Amino acid sequence: MPVKPFTIALSGKGGTGKTTISSLLIRSLIDMGEAPVLAVDADPNANLHEALGVSVLETLGSMREEAFTRHIPPGMNRHDYVRFRFRQALIESEGFDLIAMGRPEGSGCYCFANDLLSECMLELERDYHFIVIDTEAGMEHIARGTIGKPDLLLIVSDPGARSLRTIARIREIATQIGLEPEKIQVVFNQYATTAAPVEIGSESPIAIIPEDSAIKNADLCAAPVSQISRESPARAAVRGLAEKILQMAKKRQI
Repeated sequence: MPVKPFTIALSGKGGTGKTTISSLLIRSLIDMGEAPVLAVDADPNANLHEALGVSVLETLGSMREEAFTRHIPPGMNRHDYVRFRFRQALIESEGFDLIAMGRPEGSGCYCFANDLLSECMLELERDYHFIVIDTEAGMEHIARGTIGKPDLLLIVSDPGARSLRTIARIREIATQIGLEPEKIQVVFNQYATTAAPVEIGSESPIAIIPEDSAIKNADLCAAPVSQISRESPARAAVRGLAEKILQMAKKRQI
């Protein structure tokens, strides 16, 4: 019987570095022999593909609802067509596959794209050991159950006071939808020191990611941040986070 993949969702205030951490985490899991990893860019302002160094030709948001109700090819039912279109939108790369949420065309709402993402998660998850989901700022996908209940929710926070207040709000919402406290962890990002100078309650952060000039240089050069040197401080810190997550996944299987 196939083992259900270990799902990691990253949330937090906009600008805290969720996408950077997501891409480095995906790269670390690949380096640890867990390929292929499924990367899900659930942020309508999709840029996880840039951090991973791939191009996106089609997103779930660009798929039109009428195509799934009126234009299904002969010989296909809706479920088969949805699966076929998912596979078309899936970007396959070395060590990982990526599906992107994107924005709906025109003035349409995100409801259809959200439904597609829910169906996509169920359809694709059987092929992977790990799923890494880069969510939009806030908790919409988790609160709505779009991405299911993750095995681990990483709340990414920078040193700013507003980001730190966001930790408590996200943790409250996650707890209300039934996520166990031990599955909600904080990652401090962009820290100038190796110790967190703030209080987030009785728990310690699962990881502290330091400021790293390699990340800033990658941004300035429009280079994939996931491909910074393995020896860079941020990538080394995320590798340590990946090792902890791998141990969590192994314990879940016992």
